[in-house]
Amino acid sequence: MTASYFRTAGTLITGTGSIAEIGEQAKKLNATKVVIVTDKVIRETGLLAKIIDPLTASGLQADIIDEVMPEPPFENLEQLAAQIEGKSYDLLIGVGGGSALDVAKVLAVMLTNHEDVREFVGIERVKNAGIPTILVPTTAGTGSEVTYNAIFTDTRDKVKKGIVSPYLLPSVAIVDAELTLTVPPAVTAATGMDALVHAIESYTAIRANELTDGIALQAIKLISRSIRTAVYNGKELKAREDMAMGSLLAGISLGNAGVGAVHALAYPLGGKFKVPHGVANSLLLPFVMKYNAVADLTKFADVAEALGENIEGLSLREAADRAVRALAQLSEDVGIPSSLREVGVTASDLPALAEEASKIDRLLNNNPRWLTVKEIQKIYEEAYGEVESPAFHS
Repeated sequence: MTASYFRTAGTLITGTGSIAEIGEQAKKLNATKVVIVTDKVIRETGLLAKIIDPLTASGLQADIIDEVMPEPPFENLEQLAAQIEGKSYDLLIGVGGGSALDVAKVLAVMLTNHEDVREFVGIERVKNAGIPTILVPTTAGTGSEVTYNAIFTDTRDKVKKGIVSPYLLPSVAIVDAELTLTVPPAVTAATGMDALVHAIESYTAIRANELTDGIALQAIKLISRSIRTAVYNGKELKAREDMAMGSLLAGISLGNAGVGAVHALAYPLGGKFKVPHGVANSLLLPFVMKYNAVADLTKFADVAEALGENIEGLSLREAADRAVRALAQLSEDVGIPSSLREVGVTASDLPALAEEASKIDRLLNNNPRWLTVKEIQKIYEEAYGEVESPAFHS
């Protein structure tokens, strides 16, 4: 039996209204000088008051840096690191979506590892632990608050790159669904589908295990039953609670079982065409699932059932196909683009995209079915619309 490791945040706090705990948690970490890292959109929503007020009540004041960019490039990290270097911060609080949380995680280790951030790219290349962090997601999507991954745009190579290190795990993660009530429909859809991708990919990944399987299946159930309501009736707190918990569980599963080809094929879309991470993942999911399903029909049949599909009387192949169709329909229902054409990709781009994706061994080696450049290009062609996808039809 291959050894497995299970890692998550040091302390995990969940529940509606749980953000009120942040001041007490900061004091437990012996914080004296705090900086909040976020973006301008979060600052404009007024959500920061829910973080600052409990900190103030605990006798702490916090500086605010609100310059995190969407799909952040390495240059954004370097700019923010220059602002906090030498100011003796002993607690960093990340507030926002995946971009803000990923930036916060890496800034914390940049304060204690004084080298070019690009040297951290890859697996376990961060040498020293960072300063303590508290991560507070305001979207139900990336699960970044419980993963030891952080993804950034390399503007030189025009591709997304990952930093993977246990030192990126936060001291505390606080997941409060109330903080997601103001998220607009398009962002709710993209981030929610991103979380669903995390759950499905980690459930079917080579590194999946009994611990992650149960967590991933529950995430699929929670997200698939609630995402439509969360997108179109965003003030419905129960749907938001399901999405927040589903995203968290998907993040825990992702953080320990990893993901596969969907993410590998999505990274070049983000780097070259600026397609948001959640949109790229959701668009590609049905096409990659169709390719992967034959490698483990039982697991893909399980996915169909977790999605709420009636698979009684179906063969494993039919049930797996039902999962693919259900995912394509769900993406359409919440407004995710259904083809690469819709996000600015042309047919002439596909060979280069396939070549770039084929280099992402960290993810492809965890995919349940082996992919060469040829198969990757075929998947891109199906997602572009050049090849018929019979599994999507009754």
